[in-house]
Amino acid sequence: RNPLGCARGTYVFHAQELLLKETLKRAPECFREKDVSLPQLKASSDHKVFFKVPSEGWNDEIPTPYAGTAKDSWDDAHVYMPYHENNRMPENGHTCSRQERIVQALTRPIPSSFELQDAILSYNPHYRRRWNFDSLHQFFEESEHGGHIKDEFFTTILPEMQKLALRLSELCPKAIPILKQRRNMKLTFSQEQVACLLANAFFCTFPKRNFKSKHCLLPDINFSNLFSDSQNSRKVEKLACIINYFQRVTSDMPKGTVTYARQHVVPEHDWPKMDKKFSNLHVSTSGTIEDDGWGMLQADFANKYVGGGVLGHGLVQEEIRFIICPEMILSRLFTEALTDNEVLIMTGCLKICLHIGRHCDVPVYSGDYRDCPDRDEWGRRYTEVVAMDALVFNKYNNGYKTQFEKDKIFRELNKAYCAFRGNQFTVHLPAVCTGNWGCGAFGGDKQLKALLQWMAASAVDREVCYFTFGDTKLCDQLGQLYHLFKENDIQVSHVLGFIKRFNDDLKNPDGEHRTLFQHIAKMIGAKLEEPNITEETGGQDVSLDDSMEMIQDDE
Repeated sequence: RNPLGCARGTYVFHAQELLLKETLKRAPECFREKDVSLPQLKASSDHKVFFKVPSEGWNDEIPTPYAGTAKDSWDDAHVYMPYHENNRMPENGHTCSRQERIVQALTRPIPSSFELQDAILSYNPHYRRRWNFDSLHQFFEESEHGGHIKDEFFTTILPEMQKLALRLSELCPKAIPILKQRRNMKLTFSQEQVACLLANAFFCTFPKRNFKSKHCLLPDINFSNLFSDSQNSRKVEKLACIINYFQRVTSDMPKGTVTYARQHVVPEHDWPKMDKKFSNLHVSTSGTIEDDGWGMLQADFANKYVGGGVLGHGLVQEEIRFIICPEMILSRLFTEALTDNEVLIMTGCLKICLHIGRHCDVPVYSGDYRDCPDRDEWGRRYTEVVAMDALVFNKYNNGYKTQFEKDKIFRELNKAYCAFRGNQFTVHLPAVCTGNWGCGAFGGDKQLKALLQWMAASAVDREVCYFTFGDTKLCDQLGQLYHLFKENDIQVSHVLGFIKRFNDDLKNPDGEHRTLFQHIAKMIGAKLEEPNITEETGGQDVSLDDSMEMIQDDE
């Protein structure tokens, strides 16, 4: 036995095709089983509600906007709204109301993408020589989907979008606060209000938000960047998803609500003394967070500016999620860049499009998607997504090794803990559905990031559903570690110590080269078996009851 009291030996793992992710906790069942329900929805100092809450339970009607006594504000603590009297623009040596020009432009027929360009530039004259609309024109003139929907868009969909955008002062009369850094705050809108705000983003009406300056804490929200650049197949396919969204909401407006919650948590754990054992784990090479994680807390591998490059060239996990769930894009209107101990939780966002590919240079819009209609007591779909940004590690200049240092480990642990600890509830929580967070372009080590997320989820008693996105070796070895941890009563603090020893070994140029998982297995007194992989397969599952046998060493 090794110093931890674990039995020495070599573990051989036999993976089976078991769909035991179905046994993981999901909302709303995990709450109903414990008779846990949401409190009555009401506005407070840290929760702004922008509609009148039904007094006798939720009904199947679009919520009525609520203005209260608060008027629109024109300051850095609130969203600058197009209809505010201070929103002015230069014209013939004087200034005029920009909102008047917006109304003039959007009350006229717009029969083509070129007239749409002229309309948008009429109230954005400063950008007349700086913006191009090449991707917008390419979508309607050259792409298959754009050509198919062109007539319907300019005769039916766009006119309804114009009407919707011009209802902004009616639907959103109340000042929208910025979700400031290091402050807990929730904003809850009706889906009609979300659609109205997104329509204004499409028409580029939000003042002071056409680009992200170097020192600005807010990302861009107007769609001018999405419309630009010719020969960009990514943007063309993104436009297909966006237009599908507006086709849906202008023909059949959703009647639910959406909450955007900035969650800031001061670290409260002494991780080296964390005596929690590891929670249940399901790991699979196949599946996607957005499709298979229904009822779970779903991870968004975020940029610190939420949405990342969704309105630009970006097309990795976060951008894909935002473009197939366009209501998430609205978070960019009011969410400042995330700091180390905070996340953004989006609840109730509608998935509007089929999956368009992952890390793909030429994505393909695959058509309309009808989301599950079930809603909670606040009128929100049972879809909870947490935007959690990881550190970036340069693969050069020893960037890989720095991620194992103490301060980096604690930063990522605290970020994941903040993401997983719960927003409305802190007990009986559904599982976390995640994957290779902070890997790929961010340079994170897959094995380390999987362990850190599992450790943080275990600290708040949440199960984990982990998709390796085709990485069979990671799936198999993570499954082996699961059984090693369970068989030997390994605690979170133990693994943190293993990682520290691994970091020490990395600094030793003469040290034996091992992966993190191999190092941990050796510390426990075992050896991981290398999976016999002849080709990448997309269907391996490693779950709670998979068989394992222990082959005792001669020792």
